[in-house]
Amino acid sequence: MTTHMSKQFDIEMETIRSDVLAMGGLVEAQLARGVLAMSEDENPELLETIKATEKEINQMQIDIDQQCAQIIARRQPAAVDLRVVLTVSKVVNDLERAGDEAKKIARKAAQLQGNERLTKMQYYDTIHAGELAQMILHRALNAFARLDIDEAIAIYDADDEIDMAFDLVTRQLVGFMMEDPRTISTALEVLFVAKSIERIGDHAKNIAEAVVQVVMGKDVRHTSLEEIKANIAERE
Repeated sequence: MTTHMSKQFDIEMETIRSDVLAMGGLVEAQLARGVLAMSEDENPELLETIKATEKEINQMQIDIDQQCAQIIARRQPAAVDLRVVLTVSKVVNDLERAGDEAKKIARKAAQLQGNERLTKMQYYDTIHAGELAQMILHRALNAFARLDIDEAIAIYDADDEIDMAFDLVTRQLVGFMMEDPRTISTALEVLFVAKSIERIGDHAKNIAEAVVQVVMGKDVRHTSLEEIKANIAERE
Protein backbone atom coordinates (compact mmCIF):
# COMPACT_ATOMS: atom_id res chain seq x y z
CA MET A 1 0.00 0.00 0.00
CA THR A 2 1.47 3.39 -1.01
CA THR A 3 1.99 6.15 1.57
CA HIS A 4 -0.92 8.11 0.09
CA MET A 5 -3.26 5.12 0.18
CA SER A 6 -2.06 4.27 3.69
CA LYS A 7 -2.95 7.76 4.92
CA GLN A 8 -6.34 7.59 3.22
CA PHE A 9 -6.97 4.19 4.79
CA ASP A 10 -6.14 5.62 8.22
CA ILE A 11 -8.55 8.51 7.67
CA GLU A 12 -11.36 6.19 6.58
CA MET A 13 -10.73 3.82 9.50
CA GLU A 14 -10.79 6.73 11.95
CA THR A 15 -14.19 7.71 10.57
CA ILE A 16 -15.43 4.15 11.00
CA ARG A 17 -13.98 3.95 14.51
CA SER A 18 -15.78 7.17 15.46
CA ASP A 19 -19.04 5.79 14.05
CA VAL A 20 -18.64 2.58 16.06
CA LEU A 21 -18.10 4.56 19.25
CA ALA A 22 -21.12 6.74 18.46
CA MET A 23 -23.18 3.58 17.99
CA GLY A 24 -21.78 2.26 21.25
CA GLY A 25 -22.83 5.47 22.98
CA LEU A 26 -26.40 4.95 21.79
CA VAL A 27 -26.40 1.36 23.06
CA GLU A 28 -25.05 2.53 26.42
CA ALA A 29 -27.87 5.08 26.59
CA GLN A 30 -30.40 2.36 25.75
CA LEU A 31 -29.13 0.18 28.56
CA ALA A 32 -29.20 3.11 30.99
CA ARG A 33 -32.83 3.73 30.01
CA GLY A 34 -33.66 0.06 30.51
CA VAL A 35 -32.16 0.08 34.01
CA LEU A 36 -33.99 3.33 34.73
CA ALA A 37 -37.26 1.76 33.61
CA MET A 38 -36.74 -0.96 36.22
CA SER A 39 -36.30 1.50 39.05
CA GLU A 40 -38.86 4.19 38.14
CA ASP A 41 -42.59 4.37 37.68
CA GLU A 42 -44.03 4.03 34.17
CA ASN A 43 -42.63 6.56 31.74
CA PRO A 44 -44.23 6.37 28.24
CA GLU A 45 -41.78 8.94 26.87
CA LEU A 46 -38.85 6.77 27.94
CA LEU A 47 -40.22 3.78 26.04
CA GLU A 48 -40.84 5.84 22.92
CA THR A 49 -37.27 7.12 23.06
CA ILE A 50 -36.02 3.55 23.31
CA LYS A 51 -38.01 2.51 20.22
CA ALA A 52 -36.69 5.45 18.19
CA THR A 53 -33.10 4.86 19.27
CA GLU A 54 -33.31 1.18 18.36
CA LYS A 55 -34.08 2.14 14.75
CA GLU A 56 -31.09 4.47 14.76
CA ILE A 57 -28.81 1.74 16.12
CA ASN A 58 -29.99 -0.72 13.47
CA GLN A 59 -29.33 1.79 10.70
CA MET A 60 -25.86 2.54 12.07
CA GLN A 61 -25.01 -1.17 11.96
CA ILE A 62 -25.99 -1.30 8.28
CA ASP A 63 -24.05 1.88 7.46
CA ILE A 64 -20.88 0.76 9.24
CA ASP A 65 -20.96 -2.68 7.63
CA GLN A 66 -21.25 -0.99 4.23
CA GLN A 67 -18.28 1.23 5.05
CA CYS A 68 -16.24 -1.84 5.99
CA ALA A 69 -17.17 -3.61 2.74
CA GLN A 70 -16.21 -0.53 0.73
CA ILE A 71 -12.85 -0.08 2.44
CA ILE A 72 -11.97 -3.74 1.83
CA ALA A 73 -12.92 -3.42 -1.85
CA ARG A 74 -11.05 -0.13 -2.40
CA ARG A 75 -8.00 -0.49 -0.15
CA GLN A 76 -7.53 -4.27 -0.01
CA PRO A 77 -6.04 -4.12 3.50
CA ALA A 78 -3.86 -6.95 4.75
CA ALA A 79 -2.55 -8.29 8.06
CA VAL A 80 -3.44 -6.11 11.07
CA ASP A 81 -5.36 -3.59 8.94
CA LEU A 82 -7.65 -6.31 7.65
CA ARG A 83 -8.11 -7.68 11.18
CA VAL A 84 -9.19 -4.22 12.36
CA VAL A 85 -11.80 -3.94 9.59
CA LEU A 86 -13.18 -7.41 10.25
CA THR A 87 -13.21 -6.71 13.99
CA VAL A 88 -15.38 -3.64 13.42
CA SER A 89 -18.05 -5.82 11.83
CA LYS A 90 -17.96 -8.15 14.84
CA VAL A 91 -18.17 -5.27 17.29
CA VAL A 92 -21.15 -3.58 15.62
CA ASN A 93 -22.97 -6.93 15.51
CA ASP A 94 -22.52 -7.35 19.26
CA LEU A 95 -23.54 -3.74 19.86
CA GLU A 96 -26.73 -4.19 17.86
CA ARG A 97 -27.60 -7.33 19.82
CA ALA A 98 -26.84 -5.59 23.11
CA GLY A 99 -29.20 -2.82 22.01
CA ASP A 100 -31.91 -5.41 21.38
CA GLU A 101 -31.44 -6.81 24.87
CA ALA A 102 -31.65 -3.30 26.36
CA LYS A 103 -34.97 -2.81 24.59
CA LYS A 104 -36.24 -6.11 25.99
CA ILE A 105 -35.25 -4.97 29.48
CA ALA A 106 -37.22 -1.76 29.12
CA ARG A 107 -40.24 -3.55 27.68
CA LYS A 108 -40.31 -6.11 30.49
CA ALA A 109 -39.80 -3.35 33.06
CA ALA A 110 -42.82 -1.56 31.65
CA GLN A 111 -44.88 -4.72 32.03
CA LEU A 112 -43.82 -4.93 35.66
CA GLN A 113 -44.99 -1.40 36.43
CA GLY A 114 -47.78 -1.40 38.98
CA ASN A 115 -47.28 -5.09 39.72
CA GLU A 116 -47.01 -5.48 43.47
CA ARG A 117 -46.24 -9.20 43.54
CA LEU A 118 -42.56 -8.31 43.87
CA THR A 119 -41.48 -5.03 45.37
CA LYS A 120 -38.70 -2.83 43.97
CA MET A 121 -36.56 -4.01 46.86
CA GLN A 122 -37.03 -7.63 45.81
CA TYR A 123 -35.50 -7.03 42.41
CA TYR A 124 -32.86 -4.63 43.61
CA ASP A 125 -30.17 -7.17 42.71
CA THR A 126 -31.47 -7.30 39.15
CA ILE A 127 -31.05 -3.53 38.91
CA HIS A 128 -27.55 -3.90 40.35
CA ALA A 129 -26.73 -6.48 37.67
CA GLY A 130 -27.94 -3.98 35.06
CA GLU A 131 -25.56 -1.38 36.45
CA LEU A 132 -22.70 -3.90 36.22
CA ALA A 133 -23.63 -4.49 32.58
CA GLN A 134 -23.47 -0.74 31.95
CA MET A 135 -19.98 -0.66 33.42
CA ILE A 136 -18.63 -3.61 31.46
CA LEU A 137 -20.09 -2.35 28.17
CA HIS A 138 -18.47 1.04 28.71
CA ARG A 139 -15.12 -0.58 29.46
CA ALA A 140 -15.39 -2.78 26.37
CA LEU A 141 -15.93 0.29 24.20
CA ASN A 142 -12.94 1.98 25.82
CA ALA A 143 -10.82 -1.09 25.11
CA PHE A 144 -11.93 -1.00 21.48
CA ALA A 145 -11.27 2.74 21.15
CA ARG A 146 -7.68 2.36 22.36
CA LEU A 147 -7.08 -1.27 21.33
CA ASP A 148 -6.16 -1.71 24.99
CA ILE A 149 -5.47 -5.40 25.54
CA ASP A 150 -5.05 -5.00 29.32
CA GLU A 151 -8.50 -3.43 29.63
CA ALA A 152 -9.93 -6.12 27.37
CA ILE A 153 -8.50 -8.86 29.59
CA ALA A 154 -9.93 -7.16 32.70
CA ILE A 155 -13.40 -7.42 31.17
CA TYR A 156 -13.27 -11.20 31.51
CA ASP A 157 -13.32 -10.83 35.31
CA ALA A 158 -16.05 -8.19 35.11
CA ASP A 159 -18.19 -10.55 33.03
CA ASP A 160 -17.81 -13.18 35.74
CA GLU A 161 -19.32 -10.66 38.17
CA ILE A 162 -22.43 -10.34 36.00
CA ASP A 163 -22.69 -14.11 35.72
CA MET A 164 -22.55 -14.40 39.51
CA ALA A 165 -25.15 -11.64 39.86
CA PHE A 166 -27.42 -13.53 37.45
CA ASP A 167 -27.03 -16.72 39.49
CA LEU A 168 -27.88 -14.77 42.66
CA VAL A 169 -31.00 -13.26 41.10
CA THR A 170 -32.09 -16.68 39.82
CA ARG A 171 -31.77 -18.24 43.29
CA GLN A 172 -33.67 -15.35 44.87
CA LEU A 173 -36.50 -15.54 42.36
CA VAL A 174 -36.82 -19.29 42.80
CA GLY A 175 -37.06 -18.67 46.54
CA PHE A 176 -39.80 -16.07 46.06
CA MET A 177 -41.77 -18.44 43.82
CA MET A 178 -41.50 -21.29 46.31
CA GLU A 179 -42.58 -19.08 49.21
CA ASP A 180 -45.49 -17.53 47.37
CA PRO A 181 -46.72 -19.15 44.13
CA ARG A 182 -48.60 -15.93 43.32
CA THR A 183 -45.22 -14.37 42.48
CA ILE A 184 -44.39 -16.94 39.78
CA SER A 185 -45.58 -14.92 36.80
CA THR A 186 -43.87 -11.72 37.97
CA ALA A 187 -40.70 -13.53 39.01
CA LEU A 188 -40.40 -15.07 35.55
CA GLU A 189 -40.65 -11.62 33.97
CA VAL A 190 -37.83 -10.40 36.22
CA LEU A 191 -35.82 -13.51 35.31
CA PHE A 192 -36.18 -12.62 31.62
CA VAL A 193 -34.80 -9.17 32.44
CA ALA A 194 -31.87 -10.68 34.33
CA LYS A 195 -31.13 -13.00 31.41
CA SER A 196 -31.03 -10.04 29.00
CA ILE A 197 -28.58 -8.31 31.34
CA GLU A 198 -26.39 -11.42 31.43
CA ARG A 199 -26.40 -11.53 27.62
CA ILE A 200 -25.28 -7.91 27.42
CA GLY A 201 -22.32 -8.90 29.56
CA ASP A 202 -21.58 -11.66 27.05
CA HIS A 203 -21.70 -9.19 24.16
CA ALA A 204 -19.31 -6.88 25.99
CA LYS A 205 -16.97 -9.83 26.51
CA ASN A 206 -17.20 -10.61 22.78
CA ILE A 207 -16.06 -7.06 22.05
CA ALA A 208 -13.13 -7.55 24.42
CA GLU A 209 -12.24 -10.80 22.65
CA ALA A 210 -12.27 -8.96 19.32
CA VAL A 211 -9.83 -6.40 20.72
CA VAL A 212 -7.50 -9.17 21.89
CA GLN A 213 -7.70 -10.78 18.45
CA VAL A 214 -6.68 -7.54 16.72
CA VAL A 215 -3.72 -6.96 19.02
CA MET A 216 -2.50 -10.56 19.16
CA GLY A 217 -3.45 -11.61 15.65
CA LYS A 218 -5.07 -14.74 17.04
CA ASP A 219 -8.68 -15.83 17.43
CA VAL A 220 -9.19 -16.24 21.17
CA ARG A 221 -12.80 -17.36 21.14
CA HIS A 222 -13.27 -20.52 23.21
CA THR A 223 -9.84 -19.90 24.73
CA SER A 224 -9.42 -19.79 28.50
CA LEU A 225 -8.28 -16.60 30.20
CA GLU A 226 -5.18 -18.42 31.48
CA GLU A 227 -4.18 -19.38 27.92
CA ILE A 228 -4.70 -15.83 26.70
CA LYS A 229 -2.55 -14.41 29.48
CA ALA A 230 0.14 -16.99 28.73
CA ASN A 231 0.15 -16.00 25.06
CA ILE A 232 0.44 -12.33 25.99
CA ALA A 233 3.35 -13.10 28.30
CA GLU A 234 5.14 -14.91 25.47
CA ARG A 235 4.83 -11.84 23.28
CA GLU A 236 6.37 -9.50 25.87
